Amino acid sequence: MIVAQAVVGVRPSASRRRTLLLVSFGVLLVLCVLSLAIGTRTVPPGDVLSALVGQGKPDIEALVWGGRMPRTLLGLLVGVALGLAGAVMQALTRNPLGDPGLLGISAGAAFGIVVAVAATGLTSLYGYIWFAFAGALLASAVVYLLGSAGRGGATPVKLALAGVAITALLTSLTSGISLVDPEALNRYRFWAAGSLAGQDAGVVLRVLPFVLAGVLLALASATALNSMALGDDLAVALGRRVGLTRLQGALAITLLTGSAVAVVGPIVFVGLVVPHVARAITGPDHRWLLLFTMVLAPILVLAADIIGRVIARPGETEVGIIVAFIGAPFFIALVRRRRLAEL
Repeated sequence: MIVAQAVVGVRPSASRRRTLLLVSFGVLLVLCVLSLAIGTRTVPPGDVLSALVGQGKPDIEALVWGGRMPRTLLGLLVGVALGLAGAVMQALTRNPLGDPGLLGISAGAAFGIVVAVAATGLTSLYGYIWFAFAGALLASAVVYLLGSAGRGGATPVKLALAGVAITALLTSLTSGISLVDPEALNRYRFWAAGSLAGQDAGVVLRVLPFVLAGVLLALASATALNSMALGDDLAVALGRRVGLTRLQGALAITLLTGSAVAVVGPIVFVGLVVPHVARAITGPDHRWLLLFTMVLAPILVLAADIIGRVIARPGETEVGIIVAFIGAPFFIALVRRRRLAEL
């Protein structure tokens, strides 16, 4: 059995957890307002609130509702999706360094985009988003089938090895196609940076059903994930269907990561770091851990997006780059401190 680890910390009471969750939610609301207020043109928070209730100036209402609201909502969805996907993956693989990219989902989405652009000439997000999602689904399915083959079924080690192999294969194919097709290369380079910019409400509505389905699957697996943290044998002894739980978790990861990555590109460290922060606050109980992750992950994404707009005015720095700068030092410190225990 692979010994997974989690941050060791004090286990707060249920009332304290609820209080901390409400505080985190309050921080998220503040960041949502700031996301609507800050940009090339800064809008006072009071004017933002007036625009939200339909009592603002027409130009400000158009800016808030037409330009910044879809971006903010997309940041919320992407944060929730990537954070939950990371938490579920770390639980399924019992690996504190588990990341949604481990199952080849990001590589599959990138491959789908490049194939769509190179083979069909699609340049609109509305056209190639479905290819990206199909690529993510196909890659995760192949990884799960390979990881399930042979004796013992879908073990964490076999899934990880299959994910690494498929990721390497798809990355090589993506690079090869991009090098011979300039349009595919340009589209892939923009997508690969990870950005919330340039999206409208239609994109949010297209992604929302997939994210909601993934969220429901992830939350429904919380109790089973608690049992699986004890090991497969004990989980079976407690009446858990390990294979079904792994399949449910893999489907949740696919839906969450695939939909998020297909729209905004591969934003790293959200699914890797945020579950550790949530675990430090809540302890190992996934019923609380997943709830906190759903709040903390969009806090990270929106904060990074706001920082990117401020430091590069009148332009902006992509959210994926900012998250990498925030997440990398934190994750290195997390590993070096070795404050890890079994999940």
